[in-house]
Amino acid sequence: MQGTLVKMRTQLDSDNGVQYHLPIGEQSLHLNPLIGKTLTLNFSGQIFCCHCGKKTKKSYAQGHCFPCMQKLASCDMCIMKPETCHYDQGTCREPEWGQKNCYTPHYVYLANTSGLKVGITRHSQIPTRWLDQGATQGLPILKVANRQLSGLVEVELAKLVKDKTQWQAMLKGNADDLDLAAQAEHLLPQIQAHLTDLINDKGADSIEVLNSSTQAIRFPVSEFPKKVKSFNADKQPLISDVLVGIKGQYLIFETGVINIRKYTGYEVTVSVE
Repeated sequence: MQGTLVKMRTQLDSDNGVQYHLPIGEQSLHLNPLIGKTLTLNFSGQIFCCHCGKKTKKSYAQGHCFPCMQKLASCDMCIMKPETCHYDQGTCREPEWGQKNCYTPHYVYLANTSGLKVGITRHSQIPTRWLDQGATQGLPILKVANRQLSGLVEVELAKLVKDKTQWQAMLKGNADDLDLAAQAEHLLPQIQAHLTDLINDKGADSIEVLNSSTQAIRFPVSEFPKKVKSFNADKQPLISDVLVGIKGQYLIFETGVINIRKYTGYEVTVSVE
């Protein structure tokens, strides 16, 4: 198969296992059955913008050319730091996009990746967000009216618990199971004053405390690496190794790992032995 990469598509099966499909241009490769086989990725050196399709010498913001990175709202800094949303100031790069993607319900969640972390995502991205992060457990704890509000809540919770995944630790194995509901019961009272202020400012229906169940997640990994070494497709265009697992957006080989999402827009030929 030959084509440009985008991030792996994921879905949970009936046994809470993650099924992975790798989009390659217009085709798709089911990866789970390939664990234990030699998978070859041969990068051509060509990169195409995932938005406009133009050839670019360098990829920006996970697969964009420089002009698209500069103009698209989806590449703005407020995507990484939603509490800095400036839509209400009239300076959003794409107001219609912002209205559709940011002014929709969002969840604040707890997840178990390399340990306990807090995060946010759109209502439509549960459980996809957890699968992409390599979380073995996930629990929505709050439903909020929009993305900026979710960011303001996350900032407060991040003073108490990590908001980043230690990706090397995540790839070395699964963290011990956590009682995420008990963690939520411990954390939420500590930010209650902040939540009350936000509700008073944004409205009574702007924040809803949830009573959800923890989602367990199993990743298809036959062997975790003892030491994590990342393949760099810009320096090593040919990667051919036995696939031993998949977690988050990483392919885990016997001698290294590669973050597929990082190489969005890269042209590649993929073969299996």
